[in-house]
Amino acid sequence: MAGRVAGKVAFITGTARGQGREHAVRLAEEGADIIGIDVCADIDAAGYPGPSEADLADTAALVEKAGGRMVTATADVRDLDALRAAVDRGAAELGAIDIVVANAGISANPAPAAMIAESDWQTMLDINVTGVWHTVKAALPHMTNGGGSIILVSSMLGLRGGGYMAHYASAKHAVVGLMNLLANELAPQWIRVNSIHPGNILTPMIDNDHFRRTVRPDLAEPTMDDALKVIGGFHMLPKPAIEARAVSNAVLFLASDEAQYITGAALPVDAGAVAKF
Repeated sequence: MAGRVAGKVAFITGTARGQGREHAVRLAEEGADIIGIDVCADIDAAGYPGPSEADLADTAALVEKAGGRMVTATADVRDLDALRAAVDRGAAELGAIDIVVANAGISANPAPAAMIAESDWQTMLDINVTGVWHTVKAALPHMTNGGGSIILVSSMLGLRGGGYMAHYASAKHAVVGLMNLLANELAPQWIRVNSIHPGNILTPMIDNDHFRRTVRPDLAEPTMDDALKVIGGFHMLPKPAIEARAVSNAVLFLASDEAQYITGAALPVDAGAVAKF
């Protein structure tokens, strides 16, 4: 079914690589134009290298190859003024916003809750919660087409605990509360708000040397396959990691008119991780 979001404009954060890039390309394949931002810098608390401006340019090229237009900007979701400037410029060029995907976020260095550094805790909340709120706040003035879809990217750890990641799980649980509140507030405007909850996704967030060494300290040079033998246990289905495109298909569904009566929902795309005993 081609053109499921034809003629629509999507604002997506964290588009330089990983899930954000895949969301941008998938929506472009189905007819959307994209306003995409990324911080294009390292975040110390993340524990892995951040994306670059070249990565963001590569996403724009992929969107154009898929048939869409893309306006890009380097911006940090913690900076509301920078977000507003990016959205204003994108909307001036592409038109009113129909779809918002609050995707930007960081993972964390696993540690017992009592051992998490104060600065790491605060950075996690600033990016993974306040950044989501900023994203919606910047986009709402441009959602003037009589409706729209807002999709907040949480995690399987937004619906369950686990993994010695109290700061990450707390932030992703908070996203669910924000989603529910926004769904109620924005329903009279026919703006739907939902959250998605990915399981283990093969993106740079977990496919990096630091993460592999953290989950497999028993090995001198652990591979991603070695790490997946540990974290794959989260999933119920016998698949240790999910392709980013599987999550993007859920984003596309929630963004499309096929989901016109779905709002306030938390949708796991997690190979059964949330439901696993």
